[in-house]
Amino acid sequence: MKLLIQPLRFAILLVLAVAIAPALAAQTVATIDPALRTQVDRIATQVLQATGVPSASIAVVQHGKLVYTHAYGSARLAADSAAAVPATPEMRYSIGSISKQFTASAILMLQEQGKLSIDDPVGKYIPDLTRANEVTIHQILSHTSGYQDYWPEDYLMTPLLQPTTAQQILDTWAKKPLDFDPGTQWQYSNTNYVIAGRIVEIVSGQPLFDFLSQHIFRPLGMTSAFNSDQTKLTQADATGYFRHALGPLIYAPIAGFGWMFAAGELSMTAHDLALWDESLLAQSVLKPESYKQMFTEVKLKNGQGTHYGLGVDVRQRNGHLSIEHSGEVSGFVSDNEVLVDSGAAVAVLTNQDAVSAAITIARLAAPLVAGYPLSAPEQQALDIYHGLQQGRIDRSLLAPNLSDYFTPQAIADFQSSLAPLGEPLSLRQTSQQLRGGMTFRSFAISYPGRSLELTTYTYADGKLEQYLIAPED
Repeated sequence: MKLLIQPLRFAILLVLAVAIAPALAAQTVATIDPALRTQVDRIATQVLQATGVPSASIAVVQHGKLVYTHAYGSARLAADSAAAVPATPEMRYSIGSISKQFTASAILMLQEQGKLSIDDPVGKYIPDLTRANEVTIHQILSHTSGYQDYWPEDYLMTPLLQPTTAQQILDTWAKKPLDFDPGTQWQYSNTNYVIAGRIVEIVSGQPLFDFLSQHIFRPLGMTSAFNSDQTKLTQADATGYFRHALGPLIYAPIAGFGWMFAAGELSMTAHDLALWDESLLAQSVLKPESYKQMFTEVKLKNGQGTHYGLGVDVRQRNGHLSIEHSGEVSGFVSDNEVLVDSGAAVAVLTNQDAVSAAITIARLAAPLVAGYPLSAPEQQALDIYHGLQQGRIDRSLLAPNLSDYFTPQAIADFQSSLAPLGEPLSLRQTSQQLRGGMTFRSFAISYPGRSLELTTYTYADGKLEQYLIAPED
């Protein structure tokens, strides 16, 4: 029976391959500097090896343009008689909560069209929610509303295997008493974005995904964008995995349709997520005022910062503005780092849940892509580290006490313990303060699967009084 259908099956596959070849080719980009490519590849490969995550698909934006896409590992593991399937840049992964910035952008678009204001109470559009006339759209987009999160767990609970609707989620969670008074605390809540998604649909008269397709995906050429809350990913896409503790990787269960609506419904390639990052850097989809609102850290009523804007984390990385967000759904974790001041971005998609490999890869690669140089203290710390890996120390840099500390035995111990680790993926200063007439600095030295903490004391004349390394807590 199998032999009889093989020619027809081959012919169909050939036709499909010809039809989709141009689209697939467009997903592979490699105009990156070779030295930077080597660094990015090393980070991704070693982090996957250290964590055991099956695969990662990455995209790199530099100087505002997509310069590199690549995939590592297996999108689908070997099972029974089927061989493992290598990951490729053409495969889609669920991006989880990175979807929230698209929902927030849809709200901001409707505001630009004069159809709503983010200062409107949610009760203007969905009146039967708890304290709906006291909670604003701005507060649901910034997670300062008080609505309780319907899915805080990092695994798929049994009730979520059955399908649901946005209305059922709101009836169950958005009609409970608020966890706090609006604007007084920050608490991440997927429920907020179900409310936001419904507001988009009510105001626009379109399903949320259709609105996003019309106004974002098609204009930006994001051809792979996919609503995995309504249709399962295909065999041509990455397969999601999880494990119990340190047990073997197994297929991740799939949430029932409806649970990820507006809060985590999107799947796409890293390539297409990077096209979105290009638009964030160029501010090409929304008006400047909308991006300002989206990228501005929201403050609580007491003035405390939240490190969150509208659908995005707002951070300072190496003294530069970073707009970022991670995402997790059953079987997948993603991370997207957009270094606004530097025209750089790194998008990383992985196919195992509850593991931070995507975040680690993005956080290590982004400063390299942005071209952030090491500070003078960082460069000195790294040079000394390299020397100790080779069993030597430049005593001209040391104050007398530290020179006494570095006995032949100490140097031998540093060398024997550090040399096998090889070149660190990064060394970055994490804090600085004055103490005892000296400058105290701490540094994080990153390796796949482990980090070391380096602490130093430096006198005003530049001499080092301390250089200690220990495992990071």
